[in-house]
Amino acid sequence: MSEMWLDFEELTPTERYKLLTATVTPRPIALVSSLGPDGVLNAAPFSFFNVFAEDPALLMIGLNKRSDGAVKHTAENILQRREFVVNLIDEAIAEAMARCAAELPQGVSELSFAGLTSAEPNWIKTPRIAEAPFSFECRLHQHIKVSEERDLILGVILGMSARDGLIDTETLRLVPSRFHPVGRLYANHYSRQRDRFDLDVPKVAPADGVVKP
Repeated sequence: MSEMWLDFEELTPTERYKLLTATVTPRPIALVSSLGPDGVLNAAPFSFFNVFAEDPALLMIGLNKRSDGAVKHTAENILQRREFVVNLIDEAIAEAMARCAAELPQGVSELSFAGLTSAEPNWIKTPRIAEAPFSFECRLHQHIKVSEERDLILGVILGMSARDGLIDTETLRLVPSRFHPVGRLYANHYSRQRDRFDLDVPKVAPADGVVKP
């Protein structure tokens, strides 16, 4: 079987970005709301995002710079106020999320531009997005300056809100038939999560220590 080998040391950052975003998919999207110095609510989507711990509950967001090389308003706001909200995306607000990616000037809220509305938070001062299926209110845990182009934000999740009917109140299980998330592929391509299937992990505990397929 023939293979193609790509040495990342020989590729430009743009070429690496194209390969990584096209292959590590689909990625969840964090529509981050943050408060600017003038009190204007900012919202911007990031797909270098995931959760990776539960005790403490942590999530991470990779922030890049604006196309003109300036620091993004989201990064400035988080570092100044040390709090933010991660709002998740479903099919109902996917187009509004894309509008929030527009590079608006400081002091202009993406929410009004995208047709979204703010909602009162419960643990911090930064509002969440009312239309989001889930919102995680976060306190800044750690900021890592990865490079001139990238910042890594670690946030402690203080609490979350969920649209009515998405979580079973007794089991705390998601109701999958009611949640239709959208994932980021690459460029302006996205994916719906309509086709789902289950896979069981085999329980292997042979008495003789020999594992058979």
